[in-house]
Amino acid sequence: MYDVAIVGGGIVGLATGLALTEGFPRLRLVLLEKESRTGTHQTGHNSGVIHSGIYYRPGSYKARLTVEGARQLIEFCERNGIRYERIGKVIVATTDAELPRLQTLYERGTANGVPGLRLLEPGELRTIEPHAAAVRAIHSPSTAIVDFREVAAAMDLRLRAAGVEILTGRHITRVVRDGDGVRLCSSRGETPARRVINCAGLYSDVVARLMGAPTAVRIIPFRGEYYMIRPERHDLVRGLVYPVPDPAFPFLGVHFTRTIHGQVEAGPNAVLAFAREGYSLGRVRPGELAAALGYRGFWAMVARYWRTGSYEMYRSLSKAAFVRALQRLIPSIRPEDVTPGGAGVRAQAVAADGSLVDDFSIVSGPDAIHVLNAPSPAATASLAIGRHIAALAREAFGLA
Repeated sequence: MYDVAIVGGGIVGLATGLALTEGFPRLRLVLLEKESRTGTHQTGHNSGVIHSGIYYRPGSYKARLTVEGARQLIEFCERNGIRYERIGKVIVATTDAELPRLQTLYERGTANGVPGLRLLEPGELRTIEPHAAAVRAIHSPSTAIVDFREVAAAMDLRLRAAGVEILTGRHITRVVRDGDGVRLCSSRGETPARRVINCAGLYSDVVARLMGAPTAVRIIPFRGEYYMIRPERHDLVRGLVYPVPDPAFPFLGVHFTRTIHGQVEAGPNAVLAFAREGYSLGRVRPGELAAALGYRGFWAMVARYWRTGSYEMYRSLSKAAFVRALQRLIPSIRPEDVTPGGAGVRAQAVAADGSLVDDFSIVSGPDAIHVLNAPSPAATASLAIGRHIAALAREAFGLA
């Protein structure tokens, strides 16, 4: 029997495994991943930004763990020979009405200890991003980019070297309590463990319910779609260009991202996905869609955000509308400059009252810890999240 089983081989599950092996080297640990390899879903579809921690309410999990996690992630990349670049980010206010929110972001980032932040006037902005338009902007020079698939692969290798068993193809369908532990059942057999850490991402609430844990939230998947900027127009963007986000909606809005592989992405939007792994409009899983439609929190969410949601869907179906949103940031971008790109799916926890859970949500019990909300910037914060979970496990599980 394993001492601890981690369910989910995304970057948060992998980082949690690293923290446990470092803190408790004698622990018999197994990681269960339903796909054929780790880092497949939210990690594998990540835009690759190492966030600096500007956006998040001071004192929140996101604020504390993102700033610390970014520092730890850079150190991890340097130790493991993973390429990253500090290319910097600007957040641009395009109207006077956005200036109070921009100022709030600057004050939050400063309170969170984000290094090097400064407010820019239009002339100063043009020296950093010549094609961006703004009445004022924030510059975050510490914001970096990386390929999180490479980070996850390095974590996977380090776990295996430490003796952790990583079992793939383990889609957990049933959990049986047995003596002093549980049996995690999949089509490929049963895995016995005394304690469980649930890092199942898009299915974290499902695993929690399989274990009989009371969950006040449900995961609703949102697809984020990207366009790619044609190579001959890459000069429009030097680093990262973001809008001032809507404070009522925990998404950052469409933006420009230069990737570590030399591409430039534009997006993402945020539209309801019809499957938890619904990376395209045509991907529908009727059972998952019916479960979402049967959740009262879903309809409360629709009532709260129907205007925003309708616009996001319209922008998903209309390239012209998508480009108009991009032109608020870079006025010279043209429809012919962009081509359809990929998509990711955000595992967004929604409460019964329809509110979108903004902070990370980690629930601890005597035999299980459930990570019930860990969307962006969880990849940036993953190592700090892992250490936080290891500390919770020490207390909840009595690890020594």
